[in-house]
Amino acid sequence: MRAVVAVLLFVTAVHAAMWGLLRDKQQAPDFKGILPSVSYAPFEGTGHPDVDNIPSVEKIRADLKTLSRMTRAIRLYSSTGGVELVPPIAAEFGLKVTVGAWIDKNSERNEREIQAAISLAKRNSNVNGVVVGNETIYRGEQKVDDLIELIKQVKKSVNVPVTTGEIWNIWRDNPKLASSVDFIAAHVLPYWENFTDKQAVDQAVYLYGLLREQFPGKRIVIAEFGWPSAGYNLKNAEPGTFEQAVVLRNFVTRAEAIGMEYNIVEAIDQPWKFFEGGVGPYWGILNAAREPKFAWTGPVVNENYWKLATIAVLVGILLSLPILRLAQPTIMQALVLSAASAGVGTWAATVFAYWEGHYFVFGSAFALTLGLILLIPLVLIAMARIEEIAAIAFGRKPRRLIVKGEPVAPATIGESVSFPKVSIHIPAYFEPPEMLKQTLDAVARLDYPNFECVVIINNTPDPEFWQPIQDHCRALGERFVFINAEKVEGFKAGALRIAMARTAVDAEIIGIIDADYVVQPDWLKDLVPVFADPRVGLVQAPQDHRDGDTSLMHYIMNGEYAGFFDIGMVQRNEANAIIVHGTMCLIRRAAMDMAGGWAGDTICEDTDLGLAIIEHGWLTHYTNHRYGHGLLPDTYEAFKKQRHRWAYGGFQIVKKHWRRFLPGASRLSPDQKREFSLGWLNWLGAESLGVLVAILNLIWVPIVAFAGIAIPDKILTLPIIAAFVVSLLHFMILYRLRVPVKWGQMLGAMVAAMSVQWTVSRAVANGLITEHLPFARTSKGGLSRMSIEFQAFWEAVIGVLLLVGAAVLVVTNSQKEVREIYIFAAVLVLESLPFLSAVAIAILESSRINSFEFWRYAGVRSAELIGLRPVAMPTVTGTSQPVASEVRREAS
Repeated sequence: MRAVVAVLLFVTAVHAAMWGLLRDKQQAPDFKGILPSVSYAPFEGTGHPDVDNIPSVEKIRADLKTLSRMTRAIRLYSSTGGVELVPPIAAEFGLKVTVGAWIDKNSERNEREIQAAISLAKRNSNVNGVVVGNETIYRGEQKVDDLIELIKQVKKSVNVPVTTGEIWNIWRDNPKLASSVDFIAAHVLPYWENFTDKQAVDQAVYLYGLLREQFPGKRIVIAEFGWPSAGYNLKNAEPGTFEQAVVLRNFVTRAEAIGMEYNIVEAIDQPWKFFEGGVGPYWGILNAAREPKFAWTGPVVNENYWKLATIAVLVGILLSLPILRLAQPTIMQALVLSAASAGVGTWAATVFAYWEGHYFVFGSAFALTLGLILLIPLVLIAMARIEEIAAIAFGRKPRRLIVKGEPVAPATIGESVSFPKVSIHIPAYFEPPEMLKQTLDAVARLDYPNFECVVIINNTPDPEFWQPIQDHCRALGERFVFINAEKVEGFKAGALRIAMARTAVDAEIIGIIDADYVVQPDWLKDLVPVFADPRVGLVQAPQDHRDGDTSLMHYIMNGEYAGFFDIGMVQRNEANAIIVHGTMCLIRRAAMDMAGGWAGDTICEDTDLGLAIIEHGWLTHYTNHRYGHGLLPDTYEAFKKQRHRWAYGGFQIVKKHWRRFLPGASRLSPDQKREFSLGWLNWLGAESLGVLVAILNLIWVPIVAFAGIAIPDKILTLPIIAAFVVSLLHFMILYRLRVPVKWGQMLGAMVAAMSVQWTVSRAVANGLITEHLPFARTSKGGLSRMSIEFQAFWEAVIGVLLLVGAAVLVVTNSQKEVREIYIFAAVLVLESLPFLSAVAIAILESSRINSFEFWRYAGVRSAELIGLRPVAMPTVTGTSQPVASEVRREAS
């Protein structure tokens, strides 16, 4: 443990050191003077000035007192709506004022603005100019000749210079407009013209010179120059606090050197300008709290940097503490986990910085809050998967796993019983008789002297299904008990309760196998000895299948099942927290009785009983050795229905058992609670979350693409990409380390695993709104035919919409090239993969390439075409059989 503590301290030190080394510090010319002018709007908050954002005298006075220490003059943009209060208050602090008259298409408002501006210029001696309109020609709200008439109207009424504010190229292209004003008020904002922060000052100086050359002898004022401190990039233009500080300090130094008249836009951030793209609110040299964003002298640094570093390091330490509770973690295991914790800590600090440095209207605040709420379980899932990678790749070998061939305790329970009696129960519902006969024959070959077999066929009135089984049981002898039960309630659990009632009184262990499972002769001989420990209540062996070579689809499905039994179950077994999956399970009768027996209130009665047994304090054991092989679902439809049943039943179990996870409510250990909680989150939560986020992102696409607002920031999108990468690495690394399959089958298994995301999420949604759904039998043994319906219709719809949404984002972003939009589009593409995986398997199932026969002959033909000897291919041991779309359901 000392080594682990040392690793945690080392990673923490490295994490802190990296924050220290990566601290950005940039140089810029010092400016110790007073700015000649800044743009000022006396509004605060997110309310629009035209609606409900009326400034007060007290607020204006406080603002101007602050600004009087920074500038000699201010520029206004309107003369009504409370702005008319500014000039007389500015005079109190010795500030000059350039009055503005806001001009748009509303002629009545324009007249009010002009008369108010004229009045302010006449009544306030500190007014040094009037600007009639702001970028009115650029916005297309006035024609040049009409604006000139308004300018002439004002010039006749005041004794101060009059002009209009326009972008530099409007002046260049309209000499007539320049001739009508007393001075040229040119706006030079390199950000909006896609120049980098390194090019911004040179561009401004160049344009200033250009206007001077075009209009010699005319007074030229750069009436707006600035750089945003936050928001999104516009092609090459990057906003940011460092960029703003360096650009402005360089600009004022150059401007002062060449005698340029200029005005900085703007004095104070304006959160209400959220409609001006992502950067609209962030042009101020003061933030909305009236605090300086940067210093005008000394190195440019982030004043909050060490606060963020502290948050990152503390969160990293906090998330690393659970490592100390792990049982004998290795140094590499601790290193990986603590490094991942540090990464999450850095993300948390970034989220904090974003929240502190941005302004939010209700919609953006809601979107960010919802996004973060959805990301928290996503981060937890990613951390759990990283922990599993670390445990398997770098941790100690499993210590509780039952390994075939290793010695176990003698098969003795009590003093006088050498071979405890095992009662094997086989429930069946409309199962193919020949398949069930194979199962019974395998049981008859068990190398164990003391067992019985109870076969219960339930709710199957057709004698073609039960009569051959009854005859076969008679032929196999008195060990085989046949029951044909009608009108059984409680699904499979109801049938198993009847089997328990007919079980021999001296049977101490109950074995459960599905009707399609062919068990190995040594199943009981190898596993019953584990029950010599009186604390053991249950022993589980894995599922496996003998028809994986039926088709390519079955091949990848079999690989997908194997991952759970060779990875997840082995790891859960270390915490005595396995998931009981019914077939190939041995249960101590006393443990079953203590747990209440088979309950019929869920459709996953086996997992429900297994958890109840664990909650009563019994030990469970697991082996990953295959002691039996069943049949895979006949069709992709059956595969999805089986997964839906498992997920729905799992959600029923969550609702049934969650109170027993509360302190003192059961004998579950903290590790067991953690394994089950993370297991449910990792499966039910991850799949549902993936679908929910994908649908929400689809809804968000038109807002981003066509309104150009509420673009998801990197703090929301990059974690999704990171979680996907973690999931990908988790799957591939653990499959290579634990699952004995080839690369092709592994990749196919990955596709199969992703393909049921929509299915699992539907099951969770069903679980939220319903208490019970009918038990659906999984079609096996070739009894069913493939449905004529396309089995991935909704997955195809959502997957295509996600791809279309990504394409729309890319196309509409071509003019702005906002990086966050491209990242958002990439997220949509990643989110489409699970849906498209379902589409791929559904198409594969009905295509020629699903048959191994096709690949065998394709290989032979290819070899012949290139002149090589035919390559020997594996012999096909099974052929695809017609399968049915209609699944019979058990009558309740």
